[in-house]
Amino acid sequence: MSRPEHTASAEIFYNQAEARKYARSTRMQQIQSVISERAIELLNLPEDSGPALLLDIGCGCGMSGDVVEKQGHTWIGMDISKDMLEVAQEGIVSEEESNGDVILSDMGQGVGFRGGSFDGAISISAVQWLCYASKKSYIPRLRLKRFFQQLYGCLKRGSRAVIQLYPETPQQMEMISHAAMAVGFTGGLVVDYPNSAKAKKFYLCLFAGQPVDSAPQKMPKGLGDPQANQQEIQYEDTRRSFGKNKKRHRRDGKGRPTLKEWVMAKKQRQRRQGKNVRPDSKYTGRKRRGHF
Repeated sequence: MSRPEHTASAEIFYNQAEARKYARSTRMQQIQSVISERAIELLNLPEDSGPALLLDIGCGCGMSGDVVEKQGHTWIGMDISKDMLEVAQEGIVSEEESNGDVILSDMGQGVGFRGGSFDGAISISAVQWLCYASKKSYIPRLRLKRFFQQLYGCLKRGSRAVIQLYPETPQQMEMISHAAMAVGFTGGLVVDYPNSAKAKKFYLCLFAGQPVDSAPQKMPKGLGDPQANQQEIQYEDTRRSFGKNKKRHRRDGKGRPTLKEWVMAKKQRQRRQGKNVRPDSKYTGRKRRGHF
């Protein structure tokens, strides 16, 4: 299944039919709700400061904004898809009338707000679109630079921006992180459930400077990370053996595989990968005799 980013630009892909289909999907509503709650949690908003004003980048049909309102905050959303914003104003996602304002804007052209306007920013499944040159005028490196420069400027000092995204390659994640750090952001990547193929989520947690009257900010831990809850070094009571007599075990619990078994398994793996592999014979896996 191809990614939406490979099909067309966001304003074309999310047309009226796709926007309504997306908004009416209960599965997408559940996923977006969980991700949005986690993003707001990573913002680490102060509890005694009252409702916060948050910027929702790539707000879409307002699913993440609905979660922001349920937690008692105010939000302003921006999105490049006109049809998505129309769905958000119709209130298909939530039965209650939304108090958030939405703006038709391309984040690759920057975030046009006055400096220090927002207490935090979130973005759900949107920023990876900046890595694709779906138009001749789109240069991913420059679009990312312009986006992060203006995002840094519109955030209050010491606030955070949490960006959840689905990078296609590690190079995309590196390009996005480098663009954020180059304009002054600090922080890093938070990975929830890193050992799960389906539940794994990437959150880029960015700090817009350090707060003046409080302690320096610390990177939050990812959920499901086995090393996140380890406060002390774990020691073993038994000594490990690194000698030549150490036995190697296979995944199935049996002893070390023979040379022929190893060769046959490797050839089967290469066949599944579509490589050109020589046919098996009675000489496959045999050890050759030495020559004088």
